[in-house]
Amino acid sequence: MIHFVGAGPGAVDLITVRGANLLKNADVVVWAGSLVNGELLKLCKDGCKIFDSAKLNLEETTEILLSAERDGLSCVRLHTGDPCLFGAIREQMEELDKHGVEYEVVPGVSSFCGAAAALKTEYTVPGISQSVLISRMEGRTGVPEKEKISELSKHGSSMVLFLSSGMIKELCAELKKGGAYTDETPCAVVYKASWADEIVIRGTIGDIAEKAAQAGINKTALILVGEFLGGKYEKSKLYDKTFETGFRKAEV
Repeated sequence: MIHFVGAGPGAVDLITVRGANLLKNADVVVWAGSLVNGELLKLCKDGCKIFDSAKLNLEETTEILLSAERDGLSCVRLHTGDPCLFGAIREQMEELDKHGVEYEVVPGVSSFCGAAAALKTEYTVPGISQSVLISRMEGRTGVPEKEKISELSKHGSSMVLFLSSGMIKELCAELKKGGAYTDETPCAVVYKASWADEIVIRGTIGDIAEKAAQAGINKTALILVGEFLGGKYEKSKLYDKTFETGFRKAEV
């Protein structure tokens, strides 16, 4: 069995219990060395074979997984955050499907959750935003025309941008093209959320690029945009004493 495991946002104790147990018992681990916290590998048992996928292509990674399966070994494919977001796992799973190899996916805590925790904020706040758009800036790898930042930003919803901190100046220009965001729209950069060297920078679309440059941040960071980072919002009806629910009578 091949186990695709989400390692969490960075802190060793933010991997799931299931993920940690699989890692402890694995005979083979293929990990995303450029993104995953290497401290997690201390959970591996003696004799575990460890491969860094940052140095491998799809074919090489697939052969390691298939070899482990042929030898009857327990194998963990360790991805950063949750593998469903920018994890490139679909192509890996399809390769295993071609060979009739069974696998499972173990979810993890995404870095976009870790970033919100670092900022002590909530993406969905009444009266401001009830939607979260997760995307990235177009770079060497393109995006569909309808999903360019200038198009997505028309919604004015809470946004989380992965893989874009190296193009933050260009990103900010694209964000404003949608018309919903301005130079005054709150913005934040969270570098290595939940890691020991985590850095949080707050600002606006108008000044966040300069602040990130001054801090030397151009990779391994998320960019958060939207009025959810501001001070105005409406309180939730969930805990409003005048709002009746299936569990609580309203107080008149």
